[in-house]
Amino acid sequence: MKKIFLAAGLCCMSAIPVSAQKDSNHNFEISKNLEIFNDIYKQLDMFYVDSLSADTVIEWGIDAMLRQVDPFTVYYPEEGMDELKEMTTGKYAGIGAVIRFYKKEDRVMVIEPQEDSPAIEAGVKGGDLILSIDGKDMKGKSTQEVSENLRGDAGTTFELTVKRAGVEHPLSFKITRRNIAMPPVPYYGMVSDGIGYIYFERFVDGCSRDVRRAVVDLKEQGAKALVIDMRGNPGGPLSEAVEVTNLFVPRGQKVVYTKGKLASVNSEHYTKKEPLDVDIPVAVLVDGSTASSAEIVSGAWQDWDRAVIVGERTYGKGLVQMIREVPYHGSLKVTTSRYYIPSGRCIQAYDYRHLNPDGSAKTLPDSLTKAFKTAGGREVRDGGGIKPDVVITPDSLPSIVYDIATSDVLLDYVNHYVQTHATIAPAGDFSLTDADYADFVKMVEESDFTYKRRTEEMMKLLERTARFEGCYEGAKPEFEALAAKMKGGVAADLELPKNKGEIKSVLESDIVARYYFRRGVVQQQLKADKDLKTALEILTDTERYESLLKPVKK
Repeated sequence: MKKIFLAAGLCCMSAIPVSAQKDSNHNFEISKNLEIFNDIYKQLDMFYVDSLSADTVIEWGIDAMLRQVDPFTVYYPEEGMDELKEMTTGKYAGIGAVIRFYKKEDRVMVIEPQEDSPAIEAGVKGGDLILSIDGKDMKGKSTQEVSENLRGDAGTTFELTVKRAGVEHPLSFKITRRNIAMPPVPYYGMVSDGIGYIYFERFVDGCSRDVRRAVVDLKEQGAKALVIDMRGNPGGPLSEAVEVTNLFVPRGQKVVYTKGKLASVNSEHYTKKEPLDVDIPVAVLVDGSTASSAEIVSGAWQDWDRAVIVGERTYGKGLVQMIREVPYHGSLKVTTSRYYIPSGRCIQAYDYRHLNPDGSAKTLPDSLTKAFKTAGGREVRDGGGIKPDVVITPDSLPSIVYDIATSDVLLDYVNHYVQTHATIAPAGDFSLTDADYADFVKMVEESDFTYKRRTEEMMKLLERTARFEGCYEGAKPEFEALAAKMKGGVAADLELPKNKGEIKSVLESDIVARYYFRRGVVQQQLKADKDLKTALEILTDTERYESLLKPVKK
């Protein structure tokens, strides 16, 4: 027996120097490479034919280093701290307006002032073309440059000069900047008899209070079921994800836990309060842009069989970041751990350690995903975001719709419509007439709008390939017949039923934004929302709702 203990002791002792040697080698490699990097820069600075900017060159080096990890680990120098603050708090100091570049005038245009913002209070309107800020001409300035001039310290005042369609002379406004908070819940309301709807757009500090307030208000209005819309929600503070989950999950239930390299970053998070309602039926809308904390909430509700998830598979961000200070007032947002939801699955969908040849991240193959169980025994899987209980495939967007939506002619039409209509129908009830749409088509025809039809590009590629392989001549009549059928002008393409429906929807949303702001846009877009329609069908069918939350019998 003594020999056995002696052997075991020797094994333990032999492991110690191996571990120490490994750490020593690692530390030596770090020291060596930092010394090489430092020396190369010094030699470049001394001998290179041109002078180098230390800020620029070193920042390039930092960016190249961070590209080897994941896209969520980001360095913010001192001048970028405002961006970090806005991202984590949802607040910034400025005038509260969405802006966009208007190519025709080589200037930036105000698209949508935020409700109750300094911009609105001063008299700025959507469609105003920015001429100058405190006398500084903004012609040729990018959206980013104009944004930096509009922002500043809260309480500071500046003069904004704009050109407004239909007004002969420029208009000037004195505007005092103040802290702008982007609303996490821009709209909520009743969307059907007994069913409330909450558009939860972003996670920021305190957002759980806004969601709670919306739930309470809707229940007072008679809501017997709820739709929580988190499509496009990029996530945010982990603590807020726990608070939001707690609204419908009992106290003491696990929401998420994190595991990283250091024990200090490992943590477990449980619900701490009494929930608002553990019985009210809930449907959650998600899509490919639902990420991070929004995935924790939807995933936790799925794992506790507390809500039916509807829509597309979510983004798949299962990485947790913390903010670390760096010298000279900068910060590093660094990934320190992975998070896991109650069933034990990590929803990270990408492998950033082993990149594809083009530098993009690899996705985890379905064959490598693992099965987990919800509280009620339903099977769920890791390795690819949150897969909805009811999957809805999104409609593809025709290329002309994208090109129109980002064109100057769309802005021109919206400006013209607002000039000629003092009021419009309430958001959700507003629609353009066929005559209105015909006016738009005419404006497009008379403009310099052009776009490349994807079918024409593919036809040309097919023809070139056929000629290269020597089979074009034999199929020439078929090629010509197909080309004739595919041929069409911009006006004809605008009148195609699918294109017309999508473009009218874009126009209507942009027009509604001028009268009813962000909340109005949300209401307007719900009109033809097939994800919402599916959610309402599920919530009004008790048997189907309950069956979706039960294990599938094999």
